[in-house]
Amino acid sequence: MADQRSARAERSSPGTRKKPSARKGPEHAARAACQSLEALISHPAEGVSAIRRSDDDGWCVVVDVLEVPRIPDTTSLLASYEVRLDGACELVEYTRVRRYRRGAADE
Repeated sequence: MADQRSARAERSSPGTRKKPSARKGPEHAARAACQSLEALISHPAEGVSAIRRSDDDGWCVVVDVLEVPRIPDTTSLLASYEVRLDGACELVEYTRVRRYRRGAADE
């Protein structure tokens, strides 16, 4: 009887429960991708146009960056970078996937 009570107490005590893993959400991943990319390429991020979970439990974020500011602003050159982050939202790699004029319509 005493063994059953101690087994129940062990199962219900807070110290023995497994805590859910502290996974970073998409908002955190987007901020981390923008900050890491800005630090590496020295161009300001304009925003995030896509984000998805990668196969390795990390994130793949597409960050739009202002590369060449011009006047008028509609002629400025922007670029989209694909930024891969690991599960801890640390930068793994980045690649420029597209360069375009701000005023240009999508294809």
